[in-house]
Amino acid sequence: MKTIKELFLENISDELYIKFFKYREKMPTKYIPDKLYLKWQFKKIMGKPLNLTPPKTFNEKLQWLKLYDRNPLYTQMVDKYEVRKYVSKIIGDEYLIPLLGVWDNFEEIEFDMLPKQFVLKTTHDSGGIVICKDKNDFDIKAAKRKIKRSLIRNYYKQWREWPYKNVKPKVVAEKYMVDESMYELKDYKMFCFNGTPKMIQVDYNRYTSHKKNLYDTDWNYMPISYNYPTDSNISIKKPVRLNDMLDLATTLSKDIPYIRVDFYSIDDKLYFGELTFFPATGMGKFSPEEWDYTFGSWINLDAAYSRRR
Repeated sequence: MKTIKELFLENISDELYIKFFKYREKMPTKYIPDKLYLKWQFKKIMGKPLNLTPPKTFNEKLQWLKLYDRNPLYTQMVDKYEVRKYVSKIIGDEYLIPLLGVWDNFEEIEFDMLPKQFVLKTTHDSGGIVICKDKNDFDIKAAKRKIKRSLIRNYYKQWREWPYKNVKPKVVAEKYMVDESMYELKDYKMFCFNGTPKMIQVDYNRYTSHKKNLYDTDWNYMPISYNYPTDSNISIKKPVRLNDMLDLATTLSKDIPYIRVDFYSIDDKLYFGELTFFPATGMGKFSPEEWDYTFGSWINLDAAYSRRR
């Protein structure tokens, strides 16, 4: 169920929306130091204090990494346009979804040059996506509204996810693709801990009743819900090239305390999705809750502690 704030922002005019975000950026919260701000947000969302001395749970360690693991390369890795260069260099461009264009703002998009189907994404945030399945029925006004609103959001200031701080907002268009379902493209999200994939999250039914099933690397269902419901009655077929997917995720996550590496699987082909350092901004709820500690035990912060010294 959407909050009153979410409903309010969805239904106000673009002019008021922009004024709201400009006003929010002037609010005193922007001057709150990152550590204090994250403690306030964590208590508000998770319902308990944030422990950083030392962090133990998965969510606590992600907050610690926000504050202290600030590798300049991370900025390129979260930028949905610049990451393509990184992925091409590390594992090859054959895993990239075909790029159709990149622009600084919505008004620059050359819709006449785009195919009948395409996907628009903003490069600097989460959720700034518009899917066009048929250009003849495409609601360009609604697309403009969503993309323009996404472009003015400051993801770093909202959640203090440092890698996004210096990402320049752009709009990219990519080829529209679906998997064997013929109506969606399931994500295979590899949770990688110090270069080792240990869990795979699969998102499905995004546009109806969004759920996530979790699997271990041998494709055994894990009876855990993480921020969204899970359904043991839903059997998701093991990807044909699961082992290749795990090998590629290992390569892309090397020497990083924690990162999520996303792939899509279409027939016998793999496509890179994105890299994420802080799923659910490090405030996702586990059920049973002890898995927050189990996942946390998989993050070794020794190297990050050494870099901080």
